Amino acid sequence: MELISKPFGMLMMWLYNVTHSYGLAVIIFAIIVRLIMLPFQMKSKRSMMRTQLLQPQLQELQKKYGSNQQKYGEELQKLYKEENINPMSGCLWSLIPFPIMIALYYAIREPITCMMGIAKELIQEGGAILTKLTELGFQSTANAGYIQIAMSKFISEHFSSFSGISDKLVAIDYKFLGLDLGETPNFRVWEYTSENMAANLGLLLVPIIAAALSYAVTAVSQKLNPPADPQAAATTSSMNLMMPIMTLVFCFMMPAALGIYWIMGSILSIIQEIVLTNYYKGILATETREIDERRKKREAELEAKRAETERLRAEGATLENESTSKKKKAQREKAQRAEAERQYQDSLTGEDKYEPSRVGHRKYARGRAYDPDRYLKSTPSGQPEENGTEPEEEGTDNND
Repeated sequence: MELISKPFGMLMMWLYNVTHSYGLAVIIFAIIVRLIMLPFQMKSKRSMMRTQLLQPQLQELQKKYGSNQQKYGEELQKLYKEENINPMSGCLWSLIPFPIMIALYYAIREPITCMMGIAKELIQEGGAILTKLTELGFQSTANAGYIQIAMSKFISEHFSSFSGISDKLVAIDYKFLGLDLGETPNFRVWEYTSENMAANLGLLLVPIIAAALSYAVTAVSQKLNPPADPQAAATTSSMNLMMPIMTLVFCFMMPAALGIYWIMGSILSIIQEIVLTNYYKGILATETREIDERRKKREAELEAKRAETERLRAEGATLENESTSKKKKAQREKAQRAEAERQYQDSLTGEDKYEPSRVGHRKYARGRAYDPDRYLKSTPSGQPEENGTEPEEEGTDNND
């Protein structure tokens, strides 16, 4: 995490030096992150909207192969491949903001090492900065995870005393719109005093506003792109509740600067959602017509193939399918031979008509249940093939 948080901290430090405002540095950082991710989110948005256009076809596949999940999965992947859609792209890019926020969280809570780039040894036992802090009477009741923020504030208040220790030290002013963004919001209003009432109430609004905007993001997205699948709609509705709750909890656990970042990110997300949805609606309207034309063309081709197959079957000239199994081919050939034999026998008349039980002109000489295929192969001419047994002479009685 240090490898990721340090570049973020350096960017935050550069933005602070340019703007001379800690709050503006956080806001601009959120805008930069959003601009970097915009091309990927545009691709994700387009893929998601194209997937919604395929809902009729997806429902058709569900009805057709619902009982066979393996076949349904194969047909679904085939459809996605034909339409050049990656169903996982939307999920992937929606998860990226979380590791970015975690890295920013480490950068904000460690301003001395991550933002200023000062070695940890200087603020550890025996280090020059920690020694000077102790000499000046530095004491803090802050959480151990946020001790560097407390050190940074103390250094800013006594900056002249630290001037000779490191040229990387910067006097950071955490105030923004009257709020101390280095502090963690406190929801325990009963602990507020008259001195810190206004400041604490202002910080208390940060998590509440962040949670409200988090709800607004999912609500706007659902309104602009209503899911056709009832199950997906239920999932989105649950997210409308879960995300604001998570936002509220996290913003009460982190410095207020993270809450400002979350608020700015939500505002940018709402703007992006509205702009991209309207932008891609026009583009996808054209693609929808093309999809419908391809589907109609595919259905017409399939119908033409079915008609051709029926015609060939009626003419007895059905083309052989290369993918047909050997077993089916053997069954088909056997049926064709039986049909050919039947037609041949039907064409014979009088004494030429072949009867398996007959020997010469004597009917039933071999018995009514005689089966020539049991030992001998019959031929269309009605004569047995040679298999080591000589055929009996005409007029010879087997019973003699």
